[in-house]
Amino acid sequence: MKPDEPDARLPDPDLLRQGGLRLATRFFAPRDIRGTERQRERLREFAQAEDPLADAVVALFDELPKGRGRALFEQALENGLDSLDDPPRPLVDFVASVEATPYWVDHDRIDRGARAIVRTGVLSLFPLGDMALMGGYLASRATKPLVGTGAIEYAAGRRLIETTHWWLDVTTPGALHRGERGWASALRVRLVHAHVRAAMNRRPDWDYAAWDRPINQVQTVGTLLLFSLVYLVGMRLLGVRYTEAERADILHLWRYVGWLMGVDEALLPADEDDAWRLLWLLAATEFIPDDDSRRLAAALVRSHAEVGAGRGRLGKVASELSVRVHTAISRLVLGRTNADYLELPDDPLARAAVVAGAATTFAAETVRRRLPGATALQERLGALARRRYAELLGSVVAPDPSYARHLRPSKPRAA
Repeated sequence: MKPDEPDARLPDPDLLRQGGLRLATRFFAPRDIRGTERQRERLREFAQAEDPLADAVVALFDELPKGRGRALFEQALENGLDSLDDPPRPLVDFVASVEATPYWVDHDRIDRGARAIVRTGVLSLFPLGDMALMGGYLASRATKPLVGTGAIEYAAGRRLIETTHWWLDVTTPGALHRGERGWASALRVRLVHAHVRAAMNRRPDWDYAAWDRPINQVQTVGTLLLFSLVYLVGMRLLGVRYTEAERADILHLWRYVGWLMGVDEALLPADEDDAWRLLWLLAATEFIPDDDSRRLAAALVRSHAEVGAGRGRLGKVASELSVRVHTAISRLVLGRTNADYLELPDDPLARAAVVAGAATTFAAETVRRRLPGATALQERLGALARRRYAELLGSVVAPDPSYARHLRPSKPRAA
């Protein structure tokens, strides 16, 4: 094999071979997205890399009186380091790093990408749970911190709501400028990852040989790719029509979010071709489901069933429809092999309904693109729908920026 030839020995992942994403790679991906053996080995090196700057801030929190470190961190985010009399060195290093905006960041492009997401209103939230979270469960090494903290299995609905709050924050136009809500939310979640990583590293039962470093660089960029490229695939399969420029701007937005969240720049995809090649490498090396994948998938399905809880007969109907629609979308994207492994319900009628809905959306999108002023109107309507949905979520549960309650002890199970 030549040094830069695709390695035929690498597995052909089910994610790229089955169902909806097989169709996506056939029509949307570059002609050959396979990585080389050398690239695979290089990617695996990042499975031993964590986030030293964020980890140092979390270690600082443990050294200071309870609550003091969090207060300093929040003050630095909201008012800058100059508002602190004598900020600790780990906090100075962290804030200085995230304020050193890379040369490639273009906020005009980021805001255009955010408007393209906003335009689709609450439809853009379907890929969040049905594709990003459910698809992420196929990566068993990445699920171990979730199982260890109980963050999904014991509170799947609340965790999904908190993730949705975060998604809305970072995908709002203007919100990723320094000091704005999305910028701060990205950094808070970065600290959440560091808290969980520290908790997992303290566990005597963490299996580094089987599971790598907890919440490592490979897993973080994998999550980012689920929110970016897999989101684009999902939205297109649901009938949304994004132009090439809009797709590029959405990926640019997520590239910056990934940088804020501590992903090494060497891993961040610069464009759509990069993202597809990285997805192949991740699918080939990380998408290895196990029993915990099934447990987490079942918990997410149960959270969909909670939609109609306590609302009588109509509530039961709403719960059943919610499960059928969400799992049908997951099946279309993940493919039959992966969906069967995760034991997702299989309803051909629901899948047909989703496909019919996608065709209707595609037709409406075609009209929008040709009708003057329709795109701007759709952006306003989408923003209104998102605001109302955020208000509804806020009435159900408020986001917990500390996520400390997720650090309950629970034993990860062997792969």
